[in-house]
Amino acid sequence: MTEVLKISPEAQQSLMQMQTFQQQMQTINYQRETLRFQKLEAERALDEMKNMKGSDEVFKAVGPILIKSKKSDIEKDLKEKMEMADVRLKTIESQEEKIRNKVEELQKKLEALLKQEEKAEAE
Repeated sequence: MTEVLKISPEAQQSLMQMQTFQQQMQTINYQRETLRFQKLEAERALDEMKNMKGSDEVFKAVGPILIKSKKSDIEKDLKEKMEMADVRLKTIESQEEKIRNKVEELQKKLEALLKQEEKAEAE
């Protein structure tokens, strides 16, 4: 027969918190990758615009249509997007670090709880 591990309500609560933190980490990872992609996309567009010769006008996609715009305006918009992505990335990295620290603390707490419970069962 398989032995069912019984854990205290405190340990169960810690496990639930751990799962919540893991879900938050997944969300943060998704957001970080999305922002990195957006920044990379803006960088590539700026690089292409630097390589353009001649025309001061370019087309910008707005929804399903293209709008003629000044090259300088588009460059400004792209640089702003990159700066915004950097700021948001720093914020996300800070959140990620806080959650990682909480997870580590929770793991230590959970390990101590489980060891106590094992000792109590053995006695």
